[in-house]
Amino acid sequence: MRDGFGRTIDYLRLSVTDRCSLRCIYCMPEDGVRWLEHTEILRYEDILRLLRIFAALGVKKIKITGGEPLVRKGVAGLIGEIKAIAGIQQVTLTTNGVALKDQLPDLLKAGIDGVNLSLDTLDRARFAEITRRDALPQVLQGLEAAWSAPGLNLKINCVAQAGRASDWVALAGLAKDHNLAVRFIEPMPIGLGGDLETCTETDIRAALEAAYGALAPFNKTLGNGPAKYFSLPDFQGKIGFISAVSHQFCDQCNRVRLTATGYLKTCLQYDVGADLRPLLAGSDEALQAAIQAAIQNKPQAHRFSEKTVENREAHIMSQIGG
Repeated sequence: MRDGFGRTIDYLRLSVTDRCSLRCIYCMPEDGVRWLEHTEILRYEDILRLLRIFAALGVKKIKITGGEPLVRKGVAGLIGEIKAIAGIQQVTLTTNGVALKDQLPDLLKAGIDGVNLSLDTLDRARFAEITRRDALPQVLQGLEAAWSAPGLNLKINCVAQAGRASDWVALAGLAKDHNLAVRFIEPMPIGLGGDLETCTETDIRAALEAAYGALAPFNKTLGNGPAKYFSLPDFQGKIGFISAVSHQFCDQCNRVRLTATGYLKTCLQYDVGADLRPLLAGSDEALQAAIQAAIQNKPQAHRFSEKTVENREAHIMSQIGG
């Protein structure tokens, strides 16, 4: 399936809930938000129906997101059913890790291909400051369980925050003795993320190279998205950068998002797309036509550097799906 600019769209990020067990400062207000009622989010039956249509159109890779997807009951079972859809080649999960240790056995049994664990620091006090929850021990237990699981593709995602070089260096060190990827994500001006001080790939690389030596480009594919990967001397794992602001990669974009309420988002910055939930009462043909029309009109590029942008997304990240 191609969009109006000839890009192949084969990757869907699927949010199954807006709820989360943490309150990260760049994602959610301290007091939280009004959670969606269960009746407002897509039923698993509806999700599977939509994914069969997406798969028929050429989507091959699914990322399960939230909020925090593991707070929704039955996610492992859903993953097992998604894996059985013809054309779906890979199903992965993004999680904050709080419930990962307990749920990992069921996820592995369901056939999960990979886990992206969101973690911005290894310092317990700093973790509580960022997430407003004292949950680092549970997250580290989940991390240890994941890197001990044979064949599981494991990545750590750090939203890099200005002035926190010690956090970056400590997290990167996890890739020294473990075959995993530690990826540093530039804060994007979406929702509360717009309040963070600017921090770029250049800043992070300088700190890592001062600690570990020169980063050597690694040109093999390690994932579904736009991350650039590097090797470090004597490291088992890899270091990655997702730098949407300073190194725009929109010309290579292969993804769309489906929110927990059934809205098809074609670009993270904009509120354009298609509301698929009302169309569930109709035919698969009508749903397919709506999906194709939305993807055909997918924006060419984000404009994060501009202060005034038409159709700017107003929702926070937990409501969009990470």
